[in-house]
Amino acid sequence: MSISVALLVLLSAVLHASWNAIVRFKGDRLAVVTMLATCGALIAAPALFFVSIPRAEAWPWLITSMLLHIGYNAFLANAYQHGELGKVYPLARGTAPFLTLIASLTFIGEPVGLPKILGVVVLAAGIVALSFDRGIGVLVRERTGVLYALGTSAFIGGYTISDGLGARASGEPIAYTVWLFVLDGVPLLLWASITRGRRFGEMIATNWQPGLLAGALSLAAYGIVIWAMTVAPIAVVAALRETSVVFAVLIGVVFLGERFSPVRMISVAVVLAGLMLMRL
Repeated sequence: MSISVALLVLLSAVLHASWNAIVRFKGDRLAVVTMLATCGALIAAPALFFVSIPRAEAWPWLITSMLLHIGYNAFLANAYQHGELGKVYPLARGTAPFLTLIASLTFIGEPVGLPKILGVVVLAAGIVALSFDRGIGVLVRERTGVLYALGTSAFIGGYTISDGLGARASGEPIAYTVWLFVLDGVPLLLWASITRGRRFGEMIATNWQPGLLAGALSLAAYGIVIWAMTVAPIAVVAALRETSVVFAVLIGVVFLGERFSPVRMISVAVVLAGLMLMRL
């Protein structure tokens, strides 16, 4: 991976952390994640008139990714419902690179050098360590949230592989991204409208401005990742993307007055060590 591609993926991680900081809404988590998917789809929809339809070879991956994203959103919402955000989110995002790496090496057979493999493992371990910011007790008490977080990580690994292969098959990662966001938003919107009804409409009416901003940032962030997976190893790109969790911590410390605990310091240092290994 060239340094320019790596820097763009890190920029994607910053964008991802930024939209997560924007949308710290309380309440029904499924309604929140659905609103974000809906806003992303609304931002992407006009671009359908300017991009080509993906090749036939890309559609199985697109449909697979759409289904995996639905599962991801459902499991993530339940993880938030049953566990602390600061615990379940790093656990979900940090374990995903392990799964992506295994799938990349086993099923895709994509060549990844030993230094990069070690870098991915170390980086992911640093992200997972953020879950232990206030000890392991919280994770033990919130077993249901932990299980949902681990399930979420499986969906992340799945759609990452699917999107990487789909973007390569399409030959046009921008078009693939646009179609993906539109396809992701429609079924979730229908589901939330049926199951949440008026409450979902009220949430969008109240939060549509930050929702649209978050949707735009999410579209840009994941579009960079999808493009990067067409020019670099999927497992390496996926690991770099998850540094968004570390950037979210830094945003919280600098702009939201959150505590920079010793565990967080160690986690950031471990992630930096992983980044250094990945560049060897």
